[in-house]
Amino acid sequence: MKFFRSLLHKLYIAWVLIVFTVFMIILLPGILLPFVFGIRFGWIGYKFLWLWSWIFSKLNFIRYDTYGRENFKKGKAYIFICNHTSFLDIPGVCLALQREFKPLAKKELLKIPVFGWIAKSAAVIVDRSSPQSRKRSIDKLKYVLKQGISLLIFPEGTQNRSTEILQPFHDGAFRIAIDAQQPIIPMVVIGAGKLMPPGKADIYSGRIKMVIGKEITTVGLTSDDIVLLRQRTFDAMAELIRANAF
Repeated sequence: MKFFRSLLHKLYIAWVLIVFTVFMIILLPGILLPFVFGIRFGWIGYKFLWLWSWIFSKLNFIRYDTYGRENFKKGKAYIFICNHTSFLDIPGVCLALQREFKPLAKKELLKIPVFGWIAKSAAVIVDRSSPQSRKRSIDKLKYVLKQGISLLIFPEGTQNRSTEILQPFHDGAFRIAIDAQQPIIPMVVIGAGKLMPPGKADIYSGRIKMVIGKEITTVGLTSDDIVLLRQRTFDAMAELIRANAF
């Protein structure tokens, strides 16, 4: 029986890889080409990315349940702050938000076959070891916000491999929010790390919760309030995780 379960699991992993690769290749032109023509057409690429996320979810029996979508308004730009637990977070974010957004991504993602092309086109890439790259990324993110497009930032900086529910947050997201005077929406992914643990070539079917919290205003805040805003967001996300754990 143990051998049979192990065989089925290996077949499932192979199936996930096939679904990921085949539909990514099929939809890749629709994801990449709109970004070639400029930021105005990015919403088309996002639609194709949403479609890929939906197909990936359905065919792999990974169910994403979203709560709190009423906490953000259509047509308003936000800075979505999300925890990072697994590669399964990204499809969940696409399905949960159902709107165009621009993520901040680290340069290491460019090394991943196919996915690296998408990250280069759809995201703002940052080299965290370079102060110049960080400054250029912040300027680009501010420009995106001025165009009415929301941002997605993982303030932990990397996938959470610790036993804590959240890793310490970096200041960058909160500095951008204050400088742009744009509201923050805390969002958490719950359960993705169990289905696809960070750093492991393993994946399971199951359920993932996407929980969207209430808006945190930045109106009137200054650079002196970065630590306060960071802690307020951290506490809100920690509470969302505790209240929705399963």
